[in-house]
Amino acid sequence: MNDQNGTDTGNQETSPRAGMPPVVPPPPSRPPTSSLPVLPPAVADTDDPDNTDVTDDKPAPKAGEPRQTLFKVGFVVAGLVLLGLFTWWLATLIASGNEQAANQPPAPAVSESTSPSAQPTRGELPQDGVSALDYQLGDCFENFDPEATESRVVACTTGHSAQLVAVYRFPESDSYPGITALREKGREICQDAGLTDAVANYVLMQRNAYPSDTSWEQGDRRVDCYVTADKGNIIMESLIP
Repeated sequence: MNDQNGTDTGNQETSPRAGMPPVVPPPPSRPPTSSLPVLPPAVADTDDPDNTDVTDDKPAPKAGEPRQTLFKVGFVVAGLVLLGLFTWWLATLIASGNEQAANQPPAPAVSESTSPSAQPTRGELPQDGVSALDYQLGDCFENFDPEATESRVVACTTGHSAQLVAVYRFPESDSYPGITALREKGREICQDAGLTDAVANYVLMQRNAYPSDTSWEQGDRRVDCYVTADKGNIIMESLIP
């Protein structure tokens, strides 16, 4: 039932009151932000004082590279030092050897041996016209003449009158020592010559032959010692071992 004098109490829209401004609705909320995660800014590594800002285009250097480079350089330097020490040691060793060789006195001339291996190896004997400069230690001579420039060489088991039992050669660089020195050297090598007991079977003498100043200039450096019989070709054996 309507009350004519009042308002309708039912479900009716209320109209704006007279003289009141209209109510404006609130604006909608702001649209949501992007769903991409927000990355924190790059932070420098405080443990490495040499570390600098690194861009995405260049990778950061490896921590072990500087140490490896220093190790390689040290290895090369050590190798060069060892090589230098080895070269210095080798040069010192060579120089020391040369100095010792220079300080050593020259080897003295040695008289030829009177061992059986020193027996002449001329082949078939006898041989005539053998030069005095070609006489060999142990040669046996028939009808020997110490002043002759050549002789007949025979087997020592056949009759002969002399045998060459010792030889001494002066160095090629020596100057002519004189007759007296040559004579003394001849006597010396005759005394040192080793003879067999067969010398007791004969009457023997020792003779020397040595160069003159003229033959010395021509290269003759030998001093010879002979054992000779007092007469004839009576020796029938070698008088040296």
